[in-house]
Amino acid sequence: MLALDLGESSGSNKHAIETAENLAKNDGAVLHAVTVIPTFSMPIVGSYFPEGFEEKNYELARTELKGQIADDAKNPDAIKRHVVMGSIYDEILKTADRLDCSLIIMEAHRPDLKDYLLGPNAARVVRHAKQSVYVIRS
Repeated sequence: MLALDLGESSGSNKHAIETAENLAKNDGAVLHAVTVIPTFSMPIVGSYFPEGFEEKNYELARTELKGQIADDAKNPDAIKRHVVMGSIYDEILKTADRLDCSLIIMEAHRPDLKDYLLGPNAARVVRHAKQSVYVIRS
């Protein structure tokens, strides 16, 4: 399973998609691409957003995920796409379990002085995943 951040530039995700496609092909596996839309679970925070905000975000994410895969994948039709909502690291873990994935592939930026090894979502996925995690440095 490939976890994609749609907030990243297409060029960044292109490398991750290419790497994931090669790993899946070499293993004869089905490649799933997932993106997570963070939710604002606190009722007071959610009340500041207009009616239908989550639904619009979900549809926008589906369109963007489909477009990035169409633009950057060698075989876009072979990649199953998933958009989920919730806590980023938690939803990556839940989706990998639900899809019975054996590997989670995700990208992490090269650390700066402000970062320590991995970003918070990548670090949590690495620490808590039942699956192996392949981290791509960008």
